[in-house]
Amino acid sequence: MITWFLALPVIVAGFVVVRLVLRRKGRAALWWMVAADAVLLVAAAVVLTLALGGGSAQAATAVARDPGAGSAALIGAAIAVAGSTIGAGVAVAYTGAAALAALSERPELFGRAMVIVGLAEGIAIYGLVVAVILIGKA
Repeated sequence: MITWFLALPVIVAGFVVVRLVLRRKGRAALWWMVAADAVLLVAAAVVLTLALGGGSAQAATAVARDPGAGSAALIGAAIAVAGSTIGAGVAVAYTGAAALAALSERPELFGRAMVIVGLAEGIAIYGLVVAVILIGKA
């Protein structure tokens, strides 16, 4: 957890630098960013393949239990949380826009509109529950 707190300023600085570069350079900088993202994606896929493939013999002897058993549950938990939050974001975007449009015409619909937006946010909570169950089984 402390690693994320230490990496957060670096990530924020990276976003600021990307934004400044995109403002000054335009489309050329955008293509460089896409190329850098593609390289990072390939590197992440290689690291994931090596981590799930067992790595070296020293790592296999150092760990008493099967190293792939817990990592599959953690990857499943990450996929559950990522998918549910993306789905909830899309759902809240559409229902929130529709709720605001309805409230502009009839303000007395506030309670009903918030219930519908809250139901859309429940999708993310379902993904979190699935992730907790998967992590508990690891």
